[in-house]
Amino acid sequence: MLRIIRTIVAAVVVFVLVVAVVGLFLPTSYSVRRSIIIDAPPEKVHEYVGDLSKWEKWSSWEEEDPTLVITLGEKKSGVGASESWVGDSGDGALTITESSPSSGVKYDLLFNGGEYESDGSITYEALPEERTEVTWAMSGDMGKSVTGGYFALLMDSMVGKMFDKGLANLKSVVESKGGNNKQTSR
Repeated sequence: MLRIIRTIVAAVVVFVLVVAVVGLFLPTSYSVRRSIIIDAPPEKVHEYVGDLSKWEKWSSWEEEDPTLVITLGEKKSGVGASESWVGDSGDGALTITESSPSSGVKYDLLFNGGEYESDGSITYEALPEERTEVTWAMSGDMGKSVTGGYFALLMDSMVGKMFDKGLANLKSVVESKGGNNKQTSR
């Protein structure tokens, strides 16, 4: 019986060591990107993307974590606009660093008190017939740790579904000419 317990303990130790060593060598950088076609010109899309006070009409974050409390900064649109949040899923802050009605926004993201930094963007590509391809992207690095590489591997599946939902909401809101199809509180 003692021999079986020793074998099980040894197997568990070996497994943990293998997982830890592999984790140290996995790439820790990630990139998530999703796109959608919206039947509206880029300037109309920008009315909802370039103004953080309008993100509540389409963003999927509050659907994923209903405990989120979002606080808008003094400036709500354009370069320097910002917001911060806290919730069960963590805390973070977003600051717009570039904003153009024809090409989109870029922003900096900080998560967990600044422990993790990401670059984000929502860009527009004008298409014929007053349509726009909108691409939501985020990239960053999870840092060198045993778990960083594993989290980086999962980012696309974790964040990608939220981007898909947010873009579908944005499409609905913009195409309904500004109607608020979501019930949110912000």
